[in-house]
Amino acid sequence: MYTLKKSLGQHFLKDENICRKIVTALQQHPFSQLLEVGPGGGALTKYLLQIGGITFRAVELDEEKVGFLLKTYPLLEGKIIHQNFLETDRPFEGRFTVVGNFPYNISTQILFKILEWKADVECMVGMFQKEVAQRVAAKEGNKTYGVLSVLVQAFFEVEYLFDVHEGSFNPPPKVKSGIIRLLPITKPLTMKGEKDFFLLVKTAFNQRRKTLRNAVKGLFDITMLQDEIFNKRAEQLSVQQFADLTFKMK
Repeated sequence: MYTLKKSLGQHFLKDENICRKIVTALQQHPFSQLLEVGPGGGALTKYLLQIGGITFRAVELDEEKVGFLLKTYPLLEGKIIHQNFLETDRPFEGRFTVVGNFPYNISTQILFKILEWKADVECMVGMFQKEVAQRVAAKEGNKTYGVLSVLVQAFFEVEYLFDVHEGSFNPPPKVKSGIIRLLPITKPLTMKGEKDFFLLVKTAFNQRRKTLRNAVKGLFDITMLQDEIFNKRAEQLSVQQFADLTFKMK
């Protein structure tokens, strides 16, 4: 078979019912090109290979798993990208969908990679540590609302689909997991620029206990800081309000 590597954050899905639920959620939004991230032992892969009429690829870093997958699922020949996902170039020309039971030790970086590809990602269904999944889906006013929430929701609608129990994996992780789906927002936000937006959001949440006036004072003229919105803390602002504020930055 294969060995599990803790260094790669490997927890392999063994619950067939959960695998089928993920694939069902994935197929609710049609696609013609699909990328699986971290297929591991192929729990999801064997179902994904049964989807007709699509171009499929999978990214897997672990050489041992690549060999196991190719031996177990001959249809994967020529479809595996043996590379670190975070260093992978766009896998397709045009728009594509992403699915995966993502390694928890790089889950935030995976979301930032999806943001890099946002112009081409038409849907993402992914498994994360439950706390991370909840953070991505959180709305303003929620204590888990933060940088990840705002940056992802600026470009994607986030839907928390369902929980996954520790017993669904081998070995069982010490945390619960959650499945989320990302779909591009129908009406893009208007902002001064993505660079300004990212800077504002990260600066605001870097000192989240402070009022915006104190947290982001270096980004605005002193007269602008008199606006009452700066009496609020970062977690009280909606994604739209952050976007609107970029036009008032220096």
